[in-house]
Amino acid sequence: MKELERDLGLPSVLAISIGAMIGSGIFILPALALGIAGPAVVLAYALAGLLVVPAALSKSEMATAMPEAGGTYIYIERGMGPLLGTVAGVGTWFSLSFKGALALVGGVPYLLLLFDLPLKPVALGLAAVLILVNVVGAKQTGRLQLVIVVVMLAALGWFAAGSAPGVQSANYANFFDDGLGGLLAATGLVFVSYAGVTKVASIAEEVEDPGRNIPLGILGSLGFTTVLYVAIVTVLVGVTDPGSVAGSLTPVAVAAEVTLGRAGVVAVILAAILALISTANAGILSSSRYPFAMSRDKLAPPSLSTVSERFGTPVTSITLTGAVLLVLIAFVPILDIAKLASAFQIMVFALINLAVVAFREGSAEYDPEFTSPLYPWVQVFGAVTGVLLLTQMGAIALVGAAVITLGSLLWYLVYVRPRVDREGAATDAIRRQVGRNSLTDVESAMAEDTREVLVALTKHGDEGRERALVSLAADLVRPDDGRVVAVRFEEVPDQAPLTERATVQSASDISFEARTEDLSAELGVDIEADEIVSHDTKHAIVNFAEDRGVDTVLAEHEPLRLRSRLVGDPVDWVVRHAPCDVLLVDNLGYDRPTHVALSGRGGPYPPLAVDVAGAVAGANDGTLSLWYPADSADTDEYRATVEDYQAELSALLSVPVRAESTRADGGQPARPDLLVRPGATDRLRDALFETRPTVPRPGCTTVTAYPHESRHPSLVRRLLEQLTF
Repeated sequence: MKELERDLGLPSVLAISIGAMIGSGIFILPALALGIAGPAVVLAYALAGLLVVPAALSKSEMATAMPEAGGTYIYIERGMGPLLGTVAGVGTWFSLSFKGALALVGGVPYLLLLFDLPLKPVALGLAAVLILVNVVGAKQTGRLQLVIVVVMLAALGWFAAGSAPGVQSANYANFFDDGLGGLLAATGLVFVSYAGVTKVASIAEEVEDPGRNIPLGILGSLGFTTVLYVAIVTVLVGVTDPGSVAGSLTPVAVAAEVTLGRAGVVAVILAAILALISTANAGILSSSRYPFAMSRDKLAPPSLSTVSERFGTPVTSITLTGAVLLVLIAFVPILDIAKLASAFQIMVFALINLAVVAFREGSAEYDPEFTSPLYPWVQVFGAVTGVLLLTQMGAIALVGAAVITLGSLLWYLVYVRPRVDREGAATDAIRRQVGRNSLTDVESAMAEDTREVLVALTKHGDEGRERALVSLAADLVRPDDGRVVAVRFEEVPDQAPLTERATVQSASDISFEARTEDLSAELGVDIEADEIVSHDTKHAIVNFAEDRGVDTVLAEHEPLRLRSRLVGDPVDWVVRHAPCDVLLVDNLGYDRPTHVALSGRGGPYPPLAVDVAGAVAGANDGTLSLWYPADSADTDEYRATVEDYQAELSALLSVPVRAESTRADGGQPARPDLLVRPGATDRLRDALFETRPTVPRPGCTTVTAYPHESRHPSLVRRLLEQLTF
């Protein structure tokens, strides 16, 4: 595929960035902002410039790491994934097209001060010329932009310097009459005046020495433009009668007429026309690179990434952007749509700051030549203030941004999703953080002593099954010199009286106690035997566990029938109401298991399940297998993160550990002696839909671990696990 030429130097970068900002923001918006904040409009421009700094720093950093055409789309797509990349690419493409159309239409009122011309035909003619210039090549575009900006700045400089002596301090009286609300509302409105500062990043692939020229171009143009805006607005307010400029379509010309006369008006008209043309020119140049970059990543049709052999520019992408621009000028009320698009750009600026965090915290290759200072506080500040300003744009702007977002989501679902399976750096960063949090919880769980385990025996007459449960409990408490409390729970009908235990002892009871003493000596663990007769076994188990303060309840559990899935069985009730952890055992025997398997649901293994599996393997000098579901469609980032997580988990355990995939097409792991698996946090959902770990039928004793509700992960954490693993 033909690549774009790197032929834009620092002067062209500065010219494109400054030209993209100086337009409607200074020639149209001051009149509207003055009506909202009064003289404090001066401070609104300064504050807006300050609030753009985080996005400028973030975009400068990402542009030097990824100097590719596409700018905002590239950074958000790589950082946040194809979904948000599509939203940013489509939305920013439209918003830049809207602003370009607004600039052309907004420049005509200044021209009408000299000539009586029809608005739309002139705007359409200018748009056609600029589209042709962009098709010819970026070098010509950059040179034209440089000439336009030099002439425009000279005219604006004359206006500011020549009008400054006429400033009246009385015009700044009652500076804060409209309060903080008025100031923030005006700041939100004029914020879009600086939106073009990062447009040059969208043509980073065509910039010479991007590691130097992009940060200097973005930050230098922002600083220069902020000072220029504040100076011009200060003069504009100071030389006009209070309220005389508010609502005017040509506020700078009104101010120039007061101080510089006819010559000043002509100079301002020239500057305004050049400024608004340069804004439209930069808009076409940068916006056309969004469909170009999206096409290269399969988020848009492949024809949009075609580069002309003759001109070296993406002609199809420019033509499409130009067509949209012409349609907007001819048929759509541009001013309202431009405000909506500007609101969306504020949201995109917030995403830009978050994308930097995603890149730095993720595992994707990321090596910028320029790094943002004060990370991550600058990015957090930028994201929060962006949301705050977005709320000041009004309901219509918010609804419009939502419509653009929904349209982008629809395009993603219909066109992109079937073709793209990438994930963003943010997904990997979140996944790794979730894994780190889980490992911390595992370490904490392993550090806690298991002092007492209650073995709740509810089925009588099978000595082998009883021995299996007690032996398992003994392996859990042995490292901490704990105790096993083996209790037979017998349930009698409600109408039958509860008899004192001493009067119901029988030969079998004595045999149970005797067997328990023998097991205690054999297993080297203190085992206490008891029997409880009650009308309700499940309540008796929970009450006993609460009175004794045991750490864990261990009970036998058979597969649920349909009715039990819907209404629950006694042991399920115990899981929900026990004051401690509960281990349910599908008991097929327990005889010194040396191969223990830990099954997962695809995310981090729950701390209780890890602790139990590690304790059993360690007690029997065995090995532990980490079973995990795998899919051939898994991304490389996902596999790398899972492998790193498994390696760190293995390091925490004191037994040999190996990871084994349960992928259906790759064979199944060998059958273990004991399988430990996590129980569902939501028991009803687990009972109805069997959302259990996807593992082969082990044909061995299975332990399902249910942590106490105080150990359940938060809803947010569970959602993050499901979304990222």
